[in-house]
Amino acid sequence: MPKSVLVISTLDTKGQETLYLKDKLSAIGLAPVVMDISGRGSDIAGIEVPAARVAEAGGGDFEEMQRSRDRTRITNIMMAGGSRIATELLAEGKLDGVIALGGSTGSLMGSEIMRALPFGIPKVMISSTAALPGLSTRYIGTGDIALFHSVVEISGVSNLLKNVMDRAAHALAGMVADDITSPKPQKGKAIALTMLGPCEKCASSVRIALESKGYQIIGFSAAGIGDRAMEDMIADGFFQGVIDLAPGGVGEHHFGFMRDAGPNRLETAGKLGLPQIISTCSVNHMTPARSKYKPEFHERRKFDLDKLRTWIRLSPDELKEVAGVFAEKLNQAKGPVIVLIPQKGWSAADLPGNDTHDPAEDQLFTQVLRERLKADIQIVEIDANMEDSEFANAVVENALKMF
Repeated sequence: MPKSVLVISTLDTKGQETLYLKDKLSAIGLAPVVMDISGRGSDIAGIEVPAARVAEAGGGDFEEMQRSRDRTRITNIMMAGGSRIATELLAEGKLDGVIALGGSTGSLMGSEIMRALPFGIPKVMISSTAALPGLSTRYIGTGDIALFHSVVEISGVSNLLKNVMDRAAHALAGMVADDITSPKPQKGKAIALTMLGPCEKCASSVRIALESKGYQIIGFSAAGIGDRAMEDMIADGFFQGVIDLAPGGVGEHHFGFMRDAGPNRLETAGKLGLPQIISTCSVNHMTPARSKYKPEFHERRKFDLDKLRTWIRLSPDELKEVAGVFAEKLNQAKGPVIVLIPQKGWSAADLPGNDTHDPAEDQLFTQVLRERLKADIQIVEIDANMEDSEFANAVVENALKMF
């Protein structure tokens, strides 16, 4: 049976181009299902998921929408409807991959629908605006989307555009092949692990030790997007436990800094009852954009990770404030939680001789946690720096007991 692939497009402006892509997908052995997400629909016959059905799924009145000039509202309805239909097709076993094409608005809509689908479902976004500053990150977000820059505008079926769409179609055909490894673990337990450059030695040691015991360890760069994606994948059921070495995105969200990991950071695993090991890499530092430095930030103690990235140490009051946020989030947990805190520095930035090394001040964070965490959440302080082997060994020892 041919693989079923969803083709997302605005047929009122890109009908001819979409039909070419549909025919190409059919010619290479796939079964395309076209979804029209244009707010006013089109008169093209035979579309499997017409715009009116998408609008209805999104809670809209299609006839009213056709008279409306409220573009934002129309776009939101079509994205909601498209996401709902896509997830229903997946649940029914009628979706093996998805491909979309568009300019700015079409790419935003198509990629929004793609992100409603779980990790591992092939996703290709053909976009004429993929290279515009700031847009590619909005299109991809935390999704595993292959962004295909068309270079030329998606307007008229020229040989240049045919070449782009042909290559994208064949790319999707390869992605839905039967011999692709499933993202779900076939044996053992899958454990999510946050990691960051200044605690990479610890993370690598933990990963290697647990892999030797049969676990699958999936690392996420805790720089904002990676740990947001981890929260999404925890919710989708990919993991049986979490080792959160670098939850600094909690404070970054609280203060609005660059590694902001979103409002749900440090919550999803707890709500699902998954066992968690929490530590403190990067929690005592912040990363505001240099263009948004407050005057007093220039006077703070700093650690330069490289020529592009600088960590600024949190103030004592900020440390206590972040600890309160941590406690509020962890207290929601329905499963076992243990907090491991290295007493001699929370990362490679916290070594003797570095300006930001201040274990005594870090104790303010620990003190607030002890005061506010539920009695069944254990805090264990380890007489080591996070990058010391003693600390990695403690993480592994507790993981083997919990997972």
